[in-house]
This record gives sequence, structure tokens and C-alpha cells, in this order.
Amino acid sequence: MAGNVNHEYHILEPDIWPIVGAFAALTFTSGMVLFMHDMPSWPIVLGLGIMALIATFFAWFSNIVKEAQRGDHTPVVQLHMRYGMILFIASEVMFFVGWFWSFFDFALFPSEISEVIGGQFPPKAIEAVIDPFSLPLLNTLILLCSGTTVTWAHHSLIHGDREGLKKGLWLTILLGALFTSIQIYEYAHAPFAFGGNTYSSAFYMATGFHGFHVLIGTIFLIVCLFRTYRGHFTPKQHFGFEAAAWYWHFVDVVWLFLFVAVYVWGGWGAVTH
Repeated sequence: MAGNVNHEYHILEPDIWPIVGAFAALTFTSGMVLFMHDMPSWPIVLGLGIMALIATFFAWFSNIVKEAQRGDHTPVVQLHMRYGMILFIASEVMFFVGWFWSFFDFALFPSEISEVIGGQFPPKAIEAVIDPFSLPLLNTLILLCSGTTVTWAHHSLIHGDREGLKKGLWLTILLGALFTSIQIYEYAHAPFAFGGNTYSSAFYMATGFHGFHVLIGTIFLIVCLFRTYRGHFTPKQHFGFEAAAWYWHFVDVVWLFLFVAVYVWGGWGAVTH
């Protein structure tokens, strides 16, 4: 019959949310530009953009969850979704490569022209750096532990242990929230502010964007926990959780590079705070 499906691919139904998401992203970025130029209309434009993005995420992701629950995500569809997640993480890797590149460029070739930098790194303007073996080391241990707990949750799911899945997710979310709280405290008590010299700018941009990714990953895992309590995910069909676990491990690995390169090597020999 003409209406019969004779393939394993999922043909998407017409949906309004992609175009809504495009206009939401345009509104959000326009609001950010207005904010950076201190235009009086920026709160309205930026607020509308943020609300539209949140609505798009919620509705679009809800549709994807419904597709998964009604069996549209066949093995071949899941395979291609994995390819998509791998490419997304690869793009995120290149995003952080840019921040590491700038940090190493500043560190290895400090400018001798500016009195703020003085041909040294950290620059003369930096009187003290954060002690890498205090809060940064604690946060490193926290993220390593969170990588273990999310792996435990994944292992439990594969073997049909729903309670182990819930406990692993709860622990990972709590550890992620603890990491974020400690980083906020670290920023509030840092001996240098954002901007003004190469070290502080590169430091806050690299670690700050990583902190933002931890926040996104925590939200990702909270959604997975909510779906777990709703009875979603099976040992053979749980790409939503698998993608969250991959993303979390990516966040862990990036932090290890940040800890070694930015905190330890980047502040080597400087006065610590």
C-alpha cells in the first residue's frame, strides 16, 4: 500500500519550531549586540530572545522525546544521531582549541610594548594568581568523581538496574552543582578581575565557557533524571542519556586540560592567592 513504511528511516513531519528557533536565535543575538552597545531597548529584545529560545528548546526536544517513545528512533536512526552528537562534540572541541590557542599565544609570546604586560606571563598587572592546588584541585576531583558516577548510571541502565541509574544520575547532578558553586566562589574571591590584560581575559573566557558547559551538562542530566522517573530509557534504546553522558565526559576532559595548562602551567612561578 502507498502509506506503508518499507524503510528504517524516520521521515520528520512538518514542524514550526525550526523556523521559530531561527528567529529566536536572531532576536537573542540582536539583543546581545544592543546590550554591548548599551542601547536602551536591549532588555526587551534580549528578554524576548531568551524566552523564545527556551520555548523552542522545550517544544522541539519534547517532540524528539515523543518520537523516541513511539519507536521512531530505529537502530539506523540512532546510529545517525550518534554521528550527529560526535560531530557536535568535535565542534565543541575546536571551540575550546581557540581559547587554548590564545592562552598559549599570550603565554609564549608576551608583549614587551605594553607596561601592563611587561614582556612576562602572567603580566605585570597580575599581582597574584589562583593557587591551582586549592579550589581548582578540589573541583578537578569533583569532576573526576562525577565522570565515575555517570558511568555507573550508564552501566546500571545497560543492565536494567533502574535504581542504580537513578542514584548515579542524582550523584552526578549534585557533583555538577557543587562544581559550579565552588567556581562561583572562586571567581568572587579571585585576586584579579576580568579584562585589562591577556592573562585575566584568557583565564575567564576559557574557564568561564567551561563553567557554562558544566551548567548545560547538568541541565542535560536533570532532563535525563526526569525522563528516568517517567519510565523512559531501555537497555537497548537510551540515546538521550548516552548523549548526555558523552557530553559530560567531554566536559571532564576539557577541565583536565584547563587545570594543567591554565591553572598549573599558566601561573607557574607567580605569587598564588
